[in-house]
Amino acid sequence: MKIGPQNNGASLRSRWGVPLGVATGVTAVSLAAVVVLGGTGDAGPSAADPAHAGRGPVAAATAVPSPSAPSSPGGASAEGGFTITDATTTPIDAATVTRILSSCLGPDASRYQPVVAVRTPLASADSDGVVVAVNSADQYVQCQSKGDKGTSPDSPPTFINDRLWGTGRVIEYFDSMMEPAGEGKYLMLGAGHYSSEVAKITISYGDDPKQYPARMAGGAFVYGAALSPDTPPGPRYMGPSPYVHAFDAAGKEIYNQAEDPKFTDDQ
Repeated sequence: MKIGPQNNGASLRSRWGVPLGVATGVTAVSLAAVVVLGGTGDAGPSAADPAHAGRGPVAAATAVPSPSAPSSPGGASAEGGFTITDATTTPIDAATVTRILSSCLGPDASRYQPVVAVRTPLASADSDGVVVAVNSADQYVQCQSKGDKGTSPDSPPTFINDRLWGTGRVIEYFDSMMEPAGEGKYLMLGAGHYSSEVAKITISYGDDPKQYPARMAGGAFVYGAALSPDTPPGPRYMGPSPYVHAFDAAGKEIYNQAEDPKFTDDQ
């Protein structure tokens, strides 16, 4: 799916950088479930739903200079259109998941049970997948994979922000990122936590109304997508912001990140 120039930038993505406290009562699924299912949901190029009900992303998101304007010193390069070329994730086998968690978490790995582990549709120099695991206190960790090795952008990897959820919240975020993955290609990946009333999670990108199902298991969701700019990007290309959408069992959208005051206020 192609989409033209848009002005939302990476403001939403940049605010996902620290794992957040999670609601209690989430039961970790077995490693076998990860191996067989890789979580529920499979985001292929044909998956589509309306993302913003005909609207673009919320205007309060940080603007990016127009394609004709030079970027400011130290700022992001101008952004043009983009194409999501693939959003299909595939399960990681059990033995590899064990090695990823061991190298990511060290001696703490034995305290965490993997809930969802997938390979992304393409690999960057540092990442080709993501594993989310949970301990007996319902605290999550997220490890990026490269082959059978795992790393975390958090220090220590088991750090959990103890901030409580706000009343009525159904989605919280772990880490998300965009990484170059070869000339003209970028990997987008991220993860988060959902509450029990959520039955389906999808991801849209920038102004593109198309939505791609995330993988879900054990209270965690992950997504991965391959993105190509439609024109040569600048030296600090930010790419589109990912937007999370959550639906209940009846198919009603109960959360839209593009309308979440947590992300739209004070941008």
